[in-house]
Amino acid sequence: MSRIGERKLAIPAGIDVTVDNNVITVKGSKGELSLSFSNLIDVKVEDGCVLTKQINETKEANMIQGTTNSLIKSMLDGISVGFEKGLEAVGVGYRFNVQGNKIIINAGYSHPVEIVIPEGLSCELVSNTEITIKGIDKQKVAEFAANIRKVRSPEPYKGKGIRYKGEFVRRKEGKKAA
Repeated sequence: MSRIGERKLAIPAGIDVTVDNNVITVKGSKGELSLSFSNLIDVKVEDGCVLTKQINETKEANMIQGTTNSLIKSMLDGISVGFEKGLEAVGVGYRFNVQGNKIIINAGYSHPVEIVIPEGLSCELVSNTEITIKGIDKQKVAEFAANIRKVRSPEPYKGKGIRYKGEFVRRKEGKKAA
């Protein structure tokens, strides 16, 4: 039996949740998210809570129940509070710049790297070396942050690169002089 899948998810005030033909839709003041789930799972909205139940007791249904419950919780959190991910550029001359719907990254290459901000996300420049990505969809926020980090991943010798806020980069010792 899935323990995560059995938890009741309380619906925050001002949020409307509807279930129709294996598609759950969450609407609120920040926007709207929808998720299509497996037909092995039954999702019900009762008494201001969302419940997920297995239709049959199989291992696959057990796994999908916990996953579906976690995805619905992320949708409720995103619509009510939102998600944000911070990035910082470490290195001489490494910096971010936000112009319209593009992020311009100087990360030690001979050219600046331009990345288009996806629809539904917003980027806030904290300083020229720090940026915060905000949105209601947890997966989109994390994926976009990973794509920005991929421009110049942190290297272990000097620690230069683009890293998540608070990420620890394990440093290696360089070559020993003779």
